[in-house]
Amino acid sequence: MDQAWDGRCNCGAVRIAARGAPLRAGLCHCLTCQRETGGPCMAFAVWRAEAVTVEGETREWGENAYRRRFCAACGSRVTGASAEDGETEVRLGVFEGGGRGLVPEYELWVIRRQGWMAPVPGARQYERERE
Repeated sequence: MDQAWDGRCNCGAVRIAARGAPLRAGLCHCLTCQRETGGPCMAFAVWRAEAVTVEGETREWGENAYRRRFCAACGSRVTGASAEDGETEVRLGVFEGGGRGLVPEYELWVIRRQGWMAPVPGARQYERERE
């Protein structure tokens, strides 16, 4: 059975669909992700770029080759991608049900993890980026 993940931004102007099982799911504790989310980390899942469709007007911002997309109307963060790797990260919070069932397999930038947060049980821990 083909998995289907559907979601939207807060105002509904941007719709997202991801098809099939993700390549991986994780949490990032870097300062950029903390600032992007306004929270202690960012939860995401990664698909091949061709498995993700985004409809609606988005804006983007990025550092280096990595681009972060957000709704042009309400500012909800929806995806991140680097043209170099052919993958798209989708923020779990955009999915109906918050991406329930997508469990982080790894955590990035754990040197920046808030002291009150425990590691995700069973998830691989990376001090900074994945090796």
